[in-house]
Amino acid sequence: MTQPLRRLIDLPGIADLETRALMKPSLAEPDARADVPEIDAVCRACFGLTADEAEATALPADWDGIDRKPPAQQVFAFEDAGWDVTDKRRPLRMLGHYALPLWLAIRGVAGELPFQAPPAEEKDSWATSLAADAKAYRKR
Repeated sequence: MTQPLRRLIDLPGIADLETRALMKPSLAEPDARADVPEIDAVCRACFGLTADEAEATALPADWDGIDRKPPAQQVFAFEDAGWDVTDKRRPLRMLGHYALPLWLAIRGVAGELPFQAPPAEEKDSWATSLAADAKAYRKR
């Protein structure tokens, strides 16, 4: 069974910034980080480094420049890496701020991925059925 994609918009603070970017599209511009400290705060909380720290990180020699590709192309690459970076099938408006820190964390270069609880184990249907039968027998 394949793991479901982790949704970027479900991380703390991401949805709030997306809503703000909907009301004020200039927040999605790269120079908006200087005026909106919440962007760096969310990046640090989610990925362990700010977008500026991510840009200052020395990239490996085999880095493919995925973070510089258009958001529509990055969506498919993120899906291959196990992440959904869309909202209603459109790339997040603020993806430009999160892409490099997330790529660095996914590839283990810098930062860290947010904690994700392991999936709950499926209960054995045979054991569940046996327990239900025993309970029904005791009631008789």
